[in-house]
Amino acid sequence: MAHLGNKEYFKGIGDIIFEGKDSDNPLAFKFYNPDQVVAGKTMREHFKFAMAYWHTLCGTGGDPFGPGTKKFSWSTDKNPVKAAKEKADAAFEFVTKIGFDYYCFHDFDLVDEADSLVESEKRLSAVVDYLKEKQQASGVKLLWGTANCFSNPRYMNGAVSNPNFDVLAYAGAQVKMALDATIALGGENYVFWGGREGYMSLLNTNMKLEQDNIGRFLGMARDYARKEGFKGNFFIEPKPMEPTKHQYDFDAATSINSIREYGLQDDFKLNIEVNHATLAQHTFQHELQVAANAGMLGSIDANRGDYQNGWDTDQFPNNVLEVTEAMLVFLKSGGLQGGGVNFDAKTRRNSTDLEDIFYAHIGGADTFARALLAADTIMKESNYEDLLSERYASFKEGKGASFVSGKLEFADLFNHALDVGEPKQISGKQELYENIVGKFV
Repeated sequence: MAHLGNKEYFKGIGDIIFEGKDSDNPLAFKFYNPDQVVAGKTMREHFKFAMAYWHTLCGTGGDPFGPGTKKFSWSTDKNPVKAAKEKADAAFEFVTKIGFDYYCFHDFDLVDEADSLVESEKRLSAVVDYLKEKQQASGVKLLWGTANCFSNPRYMNGAVSNPNFDVLAYAGAQVKMALDATIALGGENYVFWGGREGYMSLLNTNMKLEQDNIGRFLGMARDYARKEGFKGNFFIEPKPMEPTKHQYDFDAATSINSIREYGLQDDFKLNIEVNHATLAQHTFQHELQVAANAGMLGSIDANRGDYQNGWDTDQFPNNVLEVTEAMLVFLKSGGLQGGGVNFDAKTRRNSTDLEDIFYAHIGGADTFARALLAADTIMKESNYEDLLSERYASFKEGKGASFVSGKLEFADLFNHALDVGEPKQISGKQELYENIVGKFV
């Protein structure tokens, strides 16, 4: 049920409900039925859908070529704390009308940063108290919090990777405040995204020192949060570049290596974003699989990129086929570990009506729901799993099984090759697999 503040911002829009695929109502879910059980869990439990504070409440459509096109009535008060409370009213109105259980934020999404740390902390504390009230009244929870240590000009040379220790310390103070806010609000996780943790040129970069400083910083942040009672997961969000030329958490594999190198594997997992995966020249499903293989598939930022553009466009997901392939990985790996599906996506610059925000989230949720249903059906009703198992049958018996179990010596491979001779050519049947998936999408 919608939870309204002192003012209704999304007028004329009621609770968004599931009406089924035959519905013509644009303000209704066609596939996302929160209570429908799929593969042993409800859709609500599988996804834990979340609203991204920064795009939904703060994104006005500005880009490098022009200012924003959207004017939000919750951002007009000149008093930053009052404006922040109005924004919170709008946030909880939206998230309860759309029917999601979670939201996510950066620290200064909640309230404008002040000119000093002391004043910023006061502002943030006041808004956190207000958000506590909103959460208690609505039942909406915080999926994760994070700190924006990349937008302010002080971070132009990085935050934790900065060559100036004073900047690193300032970032530490900011992360401490964000952790305190997350803990106070009962946040289930905390995210680190190194927006400027990388380099523009190696000529002026001590890469080893910068990476060691990041690892040391993350360990300190973890220790602080645990001491303060935080029991959730810490997530690293990979991205290869933009805004830096090269970011240290390039992709899932790179991030996992860093997590292990600095001894963080017991506390840290990954938050995989679709558009970041494609910028790294991977698919979304590839990044999910890499994270799952390492036992670090923590959470998802759902969006998509534009294949014709080489930057992070943060569009809402709508490619059912691609998401279905991702949901096959999702289901086979047992789903997410602690996190959920956060719509880190924004309506287009020329989508200026408030109802467009609802259309976008409805479409994104339906895309994931439809893909989950398709993936579940593929696994239950097709021969997909049998085909995949058959393809690797040679490792289940004989010398192949002995190899997998570590019972062969290297010379045994030579002797086996002598006995067998030229191996039989076996088709990968890629097109057949594609057709099976396509049948159920």
